[in-house]
Amino acid sequence: MTTPAETKFDRRMIEALVCPVTQTQLTYDADKQELLSKAANLAFPIRGGIPVMLVDEARKIED
Repeated sequence: MTTPAETKFDRRMIEALVCPVTQTQLTYDADKQELLSKAANLAFPIRGGIPVMLVDEARKIED
């Protein structure tokens, strides 16, 4: 039995997801469990294998 923390993100899902701000492609950061929008400089968290695509939940990416 897996716990929510052990749930893996389905990488095929990234093909269907775009940044909610810019509508551009996202990249997957497996180490941080985030989807990155380089165009918007935002990182969207993945919690329990589910991407949280809310701007209010995203963290700002520092350059």
